[in-house]
Amino acid sequence: MTVNSSKRLEDLEAATRIVGAGRRSEWTGPVVNPPVWRASTHLYENTAALAQGPRTNEDGRFFYGRRGAPTQWALADALTALEPGAAGTVLYPSGVAAIAGVMLTLLRPGDVVLITDNAYDPTRSMGKGLLTDMGIEPRFFDPLDLDAYEAAFCDRTRAVLLEAPGSLSMEVCDLPALARIAREKGAVSVLDNTWASPLGFAGLSHGIDVVLMALTKHVGGHSDLMMGSASAGPELYAKLRGRAQQLGNVVSPDDAALALRGLRTLHLRLAHEAQSALEIATWLSKRPEVAQVLCPMLPGAPGHDLWKRDFTGGCGLFSFTFRGGDAAARNRFIDALTLFGIGYSWGGFESLAIPIEPSAYRSNMAWPPAPAAEGDRHGVRLAIGLEAPGDLIADIEQALEAWRGQ
Repeated sequence: MTVNSSKRLEDLEAATRIVGAGRRSEWTGPVVNPPVWRASTHLYENTAALAQGPRTNEDGRFFYGRRGAPTQWALADALTALEPGAAGTVLYPSGVAAIAGVMLTLLRPGDVVLITDNAYDPTRSMGKGLLTDMGIEPRFFDPLDLDAYEAAFCDRTRAVLLEAPGSLSMEVCDLPALARIAREKGAVSVLDNTWASPLGFAGLSHGIDVVLMALTKHVGGHSDLMMGSASAGPELYAKLRGRAQQLGNVVSPDDAALALRGLRTLHLRLAHEAQSALEIATWLSKRPEVAQVLCPMLPGAPGHDLWKRDFTGGCGLFSFTFRGGDAAARNRFIDALTLFGIGYSWGGFESLAIPIEPSAYRSNMAWPPAPAAEGDRHGVRLAIGLEAPGDLIADIEQALEAWRGQ
């Protein structure tokens, strides 16, 4: 299958778009995948062509390695094809670099940025560190309280940074309403959409202005690369691209090739992980040791109704809290797991588990989430991989014995 332009894929289903996206014949030649173009210097035919180089700035035009080559262009083109309404995608060397790149594009000294209170901890740290050091004021808000959110705006508010579901605690907010209010207030809405990807939530179609992803997670899919992305409409994409180039952002062509390879099976892995996660979450919800399962895909879980209304998919990441016990018991549970690795990140083929204490990363939101009791605060985040769910359940069941002290 050779695809001359990703625009030909617009009316096809996501699974079909994933197969063809970014595979322009001028980048792939006679082979299926774009070759890995490792190059810093791009050569010109003559001095006239050299003089013309700086006058154009778009993917597909050779200039210098910092602007990429066909391997990076193919990945950016493919991601754009998966995000309805996007004019282009900028690649960054990590997910955090993508967040920083977008913030440094949108904000100036004296501006205010509203940051969801349940954001990824490095996002909070960026607000309190990098942005504050630059004279930008971060204000953290509860994304479930629309009135308080609207009241947090002032005439200096330029951007709103959202994440759904919330990091660790997995709340789902009313993203279309939050984006609409931001636009009415003259602010740009930015969403970290790593959990759902555009296959599970089409951010721009729901009113979001800029959609971020840590490609390290699901797109890479094999726990072997670091990368981030930001997709937007024409005006904001041009600004993001220009700032990224000023900052010298570029991704390795080898990593771009790995991300492209992972992208081709993204829909299959997400479907399997989400189905397995829902099976495991349902099982956990019936265990007497478990106080609350924080999985938006689970009927009855916090945020499920909004997830069902706005999302078309999910992934394998969710959390749960124990009924009573202490941190030592929770840690015994994690240490007793044999099929789950203990480590950060998620979205790879392997299952992972980490202890969570979200109260250390919150300003306005309670932990544990209602209606859990205060004593039911010791949580675990599970990232479900591609293993058989029955085997993972059996592993969790034997680890619960360690939690009970047996």
